[in-house]
Amino acid sequence: MKTLLTLERALQSAAPHQLLDTLRDLLARHWGADPVELLLADYGMTVLQPVSIPPYTGKPISAFTGELGRLFGSQETTVREVAPGRVEALVPVTVRGDRLGVLRVTLPAEACDVDELEVIAGVLGRELVMSERDTDLYLQARRTRRLTLAAELQWQLLPARACARPEYELGAQLEPAYNIHGDNFDWCAEADYLTLTVTNGMGEGIDAALLTNLAVNALRNARRGGTELAGQAALTDQAIYAHYQGRMHVSTLLLRFELSTGRVEVVDAGSPQAWLLRDGTVSLVPFDAQLPLGMVEETPYDVQYMDVVRGDRLLFVSDGIYDAASAEGEKYGERALARALTDTRLLPAAQVPAAVLRALEEWRGTPAPADDAMVVCLDWQGGTEEAE
Repeated sequence: MKTLLTLERALQSAAPHQLLDTLRDLLARHWGADPVELLLADYGMTVLQPVSIPPYTGKPISAFTGELGRLFGSQETTVREVAPGRVEALVPVTVRGDRLGVLRVTLPAEACDVDELEVIAGVLGRELVMSERDTDLYLQARRTRRLTLAAELQWQLLPARACARPEYELGAQLEPAYNIHGDNFDWCAEADYLTLTVTNGMGEGIDAALLTNLAVNALRNARRGGTELAGQAALTDQAIYAHYQGRMHVSTLLLRFELSTGRVEVVDAGSPQAWLLRDGTVSLVPFDAQLPLGMVEETPYDVQYMDVVRGDRLLFVSDGIYDAASAEGEKYGERALARALTDTRLLPAAQVPAAVLRALEEWRGTPAPADDAMVVCLDWQGGTEEAE
């Protein structure tokens, strides 16, 4: 325990770009480990990229296949013998459900304590998240190619790609990851509530990204000011209209979940859809659509209500999913979405968005996507009045 405390303090005091070097030195001195390698998931969550000093990097490794890919998917530490008396441990690096990558450590068999290694990986993950505020090293290591400027704006706006608490698990993904335009998502975890927003700003490229940035930050500003859900929509509507005078608007779905009861407040201001998987049955959740944010000056917004129960899975998608077209012009549509949700029912929430997007890509075939796409998955394990 004393050694772990020493390691934690050393990582906390290390220069942001020297986290991995500091970790290697400590693991070598106290655990006899060599080599130590960190691999981070790329923006598309398709490969694991070895972290090194840019522009140098190792060969990307699949995030789906092989030993590392299986570990990244299962989130279970694996240990195997690589030489007499020495083992290789593969440890997931995850922060509150957000899968960052994998730590690969070779060390003496007698020094291999899985619990300790998982604690070390957790400390490393938290320090990585903090260090991204001060260095580009880890953000660069996650890239297989250059992001567009619009995509850079969108990714910097996100809270994370997953979040886990006893009451719920969240997973989300944007595609095309390196060329995203106006789609985005945001959430806020509180003691008694979860607020979730999914947005789809009109337009393409930098124009769509700037519009969505204004919308998400206006929503955050209203929320952090203590404004209730309908007021958040109204204030954001005014902010967008004041800037664009109705020329641009943002389709938004706002939801606020009460953790103890499963009661959900909803403001539907546009095109993002919500799908429900309950007891093996998939259905589109019908909301009364109101005007997108920023379309008409001083639009009033009304709150609707729904209830979720333990075991429910909600899937939120933008029009880049359900309006996607094949080479023959056929739309992806409700039937294909329902099938994708059913086919991914056994996956954890963090893996569902990528799986749904892969299913869409396989269905669409070779045509390049005409629009960006967003998928957010929410697994609900919180309280319900009926279950109490």
